[in-house]
Amino acid sequence: MTDEEGVGRALALASEAERLGDVPIGAVLVVGERNFEASNEKERRADPTAHAEILAIRAAASALGAWRLGGSTLYVTKEPCTMCAGAIVAARIERLVFGCRDPKGGAAGSVIDVFSSEAVNHRVAVTSGVLEAQTADQLRAFFARRR
Repeated sequence: MTDEEGVGRALALASEAERLGDVPIGAVLVVGERNFEASNEKERRADPTAHAEILAIRAAASALGAWRLGGSTLYVTKEPCTMCAGAIVAARIERLVFGCRDPKGGAAGSVIDVFSSEAVNHRVAVTSGVLEAQTADQLRAFFARRR
């Protein structure tokens, strides 16, 4: 899967989240030959931890019977928050690829950079800006409609 394909699929999942009443964020976690997909479900589950990244990581760990997801790539529409960044590190995900930055809560360099911290025990390769305009437009349009 190319980075554009991964973020593109995450965009489609984000649209589904919006249709179901959640903030449009989608994630695709590729572990070997298997893909684990999720979208935000905070509103549907009334669960503050039901971010797309967390749900994809949980699905992969459960299906594979392992918490270490080394060699994997996580594609997300928006820069992860600190909770999700911590989960990405804890799961030993190899690569993170995301669309747009989050200037209010992004933990991959916008507000804080969890992944470059010397205190973190696992290094994650980060690629940002993939389909940046499309992912940013999706979020902007969602919040404009909510106001």
